[in-house]
Amino acid sequence: MSVDLIDEHVYEQTMKNKVLPSLARCSHEGWMDSCQPGDKDSFRSDIPNEDTGDPHKRLHYVCYSASEFQDATPTHVMARYRGAIVISHGFSEFGRKYEELTWYFLMAGYSVCILDHWGHGLSGRGVDDPNLVWVDNWERYVADLAGFCTQVAQTYAGEHPVYLYAHSMGAAIGARMLERFPDIIGKAVLSSPMIEPKTGHMPLAALAAADAACAVGMGEKPVPGFHPFDANLDMSKYKHGSLARVEWAHKLRVGQTRYQTSQVTYQWIKEALQMCRELMRPDQCAQVEAPILLFQAEPDRFVLPKAQEKFAAQVRDGGCEVELVKVPNSMHELYEMPNAVLGPYLDRIFSFFEQPYALLNDEASGEAGD
Repeated sequence: MSVDLIDEHVYEQTMKNKVLPSLARCSHEGWMDSCQPGDKDSFRSDIPNEDTGDPHKRLHYVCYSASEFQDATPTHVMARYRGAIVISHGFSEFGRKYEELTWYFLMAGYSVCILDHWGHGLSGRGVDDPNLVWVDNWERYVADLAGFCTQVAQTYAGEHPVYLYAHSMGAAIGARMLERFPDIIGKAVLSSPMIEPKTGHMPLAALAAADAACAVGMGEKPVPGFHPFDANLDMSKYKHGSLARVEWAHKLRVGQTRYQTSQVTYQWIKEALQMCRELMRPDQCAQVEAPILLFQAEPDRFVLPKAQEKFAAQVRDGGCEVELVKVPNSMHELYEMPNAVLGPYLDRIFSFFEQPYALLNDEASGEAGD
């Protein structure tokens, strides 16, 4: 399907006057308890908004109903209902950053469910400094996402599939979930997945250094090279990106302290690298059953492409369908690219979700816009 994109020249006006009011009429906010690591069934997904509970254990989410969206939107939006898409966001991100993407998914007939991962957005984080990202165990991320998919998103999907759209760290979490719980997701889009992050060191050396720092009580300390949130936007970090989209997301961060996570802790580095090692094991890759569409940004300043390619090859060797799409002259955050790139990117995603499974083998690789 062809996506009617927001005009970047009037982006902020369109978001404020059209997109956000429509989203507000079909959104449902909720809270759940974070899982015990490794157990997707260990959380409550029905915590009332007024129940404060333990703020360090609560996770925030928001879901958007496709049927309610169509009821509240002009009559030309008549896409048939196709299921629910779970969005798994990246490091230092939050659910609201994906409101434009949510709009496009709703227009196409999908309900959308977004969880603020542990340590991000309005969810609990275990540390008081809003700049820091810390997690006690990487399996918490995976169990939380799996539980959210089965106990929240599935209620929106009904008898239709639950799909996954996952970016960067969220794609690493999603990939590991596909291995651990292969029957949850119908199809998965992994966009710039953090199969192996760029650390400046060999992975084993970086893991050993992070482990040593944690062993001497520095697990909650920031890793050198990462800085507190800066309200001044530096567009040089977003080469090739859409100025309108990057500015919009930055203003969201400026306006909400809990969106200003920006510093990595030693414990997070340790857990992230351990998660990446685990999901790259060939025997684990062979457990994946959901067809995957993997987007690789060229260049990417945060993750390593060869690891993505190796992961795709290992999943394919295990018998699962994987399509690897390279996006040249792009940046890590592919969903914040200008319309000329974003359009083909979204077209590829919708085509992937809609096409019969048997046809996926016909395209093992390519470039966005082919």
